[in-house]
Amino acid sequence: MSFTLEDLEARIAVRAAASPEESYTAKLLARGVAKCAQKLGEEATEAVIAAVTGDKPELVKEAADVLYHLTVVLRAADVPLAQVMAELETRTAQSGLAEKAARKPE
Repeated sequence: MSFTLEDLEARIAVRAAASPEESYTAKLLARGVAKCAQKLGEEATEAVIAAVTGDKPELVKEAADVLYHLTVVLRAADVPLAQVMAELETRTAQSGLAEKAARKPE
């Protein structure tokens, strides 16, 4: 079985339609994009800590939380995952170093 980000987005869509009393996802979304973003930040920090401390099993768990909460934030902000994936695809046309070199200095 191969679970994809698209599968996660679809599952979040289903759970978003449920009652906030029945679904953590619906409860988060009902609280708005700022609360969803706050949770994403918390999970990202936990993932960073796990990575820095070398705790691979914890990093796996926290990375899953980051992906889940990022997908919830995208939903709250009405940004389809396909739009993010399309942006990633455009970035594969050149290396990251070449892309950074082409940017205007700030």
